[in-house]
Amino acid sequence: MKCVIIDDEPLAVELLKDFVSKVDSLELVSTFNNAIDAISIINQTSIDLIFLDIEMPHFSGIDFLNAIEKKPLVIFTTAYSDYAVEGFNLGAVDYLVKPIPFHRFLKSVVRAQQLFNPLHIPASVNPISAPEINHDFMFVRAEYENIKLNFSDILFIEGLKDYVKIYTTDNKYTLTLISLIKLENLLSNKGFSRIHRSYIINIKHVKSIQKNKALIGDKRIPISESYKNAFFEKINL
Repeated sequence: MKCVIIDDEPLAVELLKDFVSKVDSLELVSTFNNAIDAISIINQTSIDLIFLDIEMPHFSGIDFLNAIEKKPLVIFTTAYSDYAVEGFNLGAVDYLVKPIPFHRFLKSVVRAQQLFNPLHIPASVNPISAPEINHDFMFVRAEYENIKLNFSDILFIEGLKDYVKIYTTDNKYTLTLISLIKLENLLSNKGFSRIHRSYIINIKHVKSIQKNKALIGDKRIPISESYKNAFFEKINL
């Protein structure tokens, strides 16, 4: 894949250049210290992947994506986690928080390769694995650590393409890389139910059912027709 790096931090650029050089399937075309200079190259050249910083002076990575005509695959690289959800909503392959370890970079590249060429999965890199389910808790990967989540503490799970947000009773959420359907299969016999294409809920935390919505905390979660009958049967409604 032909790639470019856009980042206003010279050290970050050098690190990413070093990482790219270690991956045979990547060809670095150019680097830029601001997004404005990169626009014409992206629009005129065949680029497959962009490593893109978000927080840059005058013209952010988000502004850049909205300005370019061609839309290559994008991996966000940033020192801030505040933009993660927005990044995923923009269709980013992944969202890497600095300092970026090489193994995390490599996982992002594998994912980009799978999207770029779904028939080719590099044999030298292990695929991203699903969370490990064990009794009344599971571990999920979030940034640099494996976080333990007790099933009883999970309120509901929201799907964001290949990522999910897992909301818990402490008013926090964990963002992790896995599809909602995998979690549905893993949690279906743990007191959880899929009630919408974008939501899995923990039945024990449902306060009430109001028309086509389930109330959990102060969140009203939609119940779609395609999941309604199975959900109602599960709760004997």
